[in-house]
Amino acid sequence: MPDVKHFDPDVVLDRVVRLFWQRGADTTGITDIVGTTGLSRSSLYATFGDKARLHAAALGRYLEQQSRPVFDALAADTRGLPAIAAFFERLVTARCSGEHARWGCLVTNTHATAGGDLPEIRDILDRHHDALHAAMRAALEAARAAGQLRAGLDLEAAAEALALQAYAVNLRSRAGAEAAGLLAGVRAVLDGFTTTEER
Repeated sequence: MPDVKHFDPDVVLDRVVRLFWQRGADTTGITDIVGTTGLSRSSLYATFGDKARLHAAALGRYLEQQSRPVFDALAADTRGLPAIAAFFERLVTARCSGEHARWGCLVTNTHATAGGDLPEIRDILDRHHDALHAAMRAALEAARAAGQLRAGLDLEAAAEALALQAYAVNLRSRAGAEAAGLLAGVRAVLDGFTTTEER
């Protein structure tokens, strides 16, 4: 007779996402995971596989629940540069205050560790970056259509620069950087993209 799970894997995964996000997957041991989820090691391994695969599952859930809705909203926003500025303002606020203050971003935190060794994890990191880059590119295309960008700006390179700026906000906020300094850095990058009239 097959073993019947007496827990909801989605609920367990949500708890693991919070644990890895707050503490870092690389510094979280299986004993910590057992304590947070209330499951035995055997139940965890039977459901999710080893810790690396549990990390991959948590990353995938984070991407779909935390990151992708924000990226989709940015891509659909036709305001151009104001949409990008608002994206970063919300990001800085979320990273520096509120429930998840100083947690950074689970995906960015994984970029900064050796957690990308598993192919499944590398795939999620790449998918996250591609979605972030595409959202920034869409917003920049709207900005160009509205005449907000300086002539000759390489939109592909600019989108990459903005994606990297988002990672920087995530990492620096986790390290304790203040919101004002993070926003000043974002404004400096955006100023480099704009026409004289927009400044």
